[in-house]
Amino acid sequence: MEKSIQGVVDIGHKPIVHRRAIATGLLHLSNQSKNAILNGQIKKGDVIEASTIAAIQAVKETPRIIPHCHPIPLEGCKVDWTWEGNLLRCTVEVNAQYKTGIEMEALTGVSAGLLCALDMVKSLEKDSNGQYPETKITDIVVLEKHKAD
Repeated sequence: MEKSIQGVVDIGHKPIVHRRAIATGLLHLSNQSKNAILNGQIKKGDVIEASTIAAIQAVKETPRIIPHCHPIPLEGCKVDWTWEGNLLRCTVEVNAQYKTGIEMEALTGVSAGLLCALDMVKSLEKDSNGQYPETKITDIVVLEKHKAD
């Protein structure tokens, strides 16, 4: 059986337009982790600051992580963090003038931001067996995708 694999999709014919995408996701944490983050008691440092940097780096590196994504000249990236009880929400907004969508960049930024936050608090999240029974990342979705013609 022969198999043909699509390379990078040709977008040369598409016009350059303003594009914006917003994605979000949640990290479910214990009350102990939330309090430690809010009180600056995490041994690895400032969780929100480090996780914001991780999100921004991931947005910029999306084409290296996701094989079929085009390198996009990003014009803006905004990372917001909010608490919903013990849930830490990361929301990433990305802007560019380009030929293809940027929702993958926003999703990748959210994912990396939440993974970084989890990595920084995982010692507090472990149970007595070294497992994470309550800790999880959920609800990673594209909230909005805009294309100005």
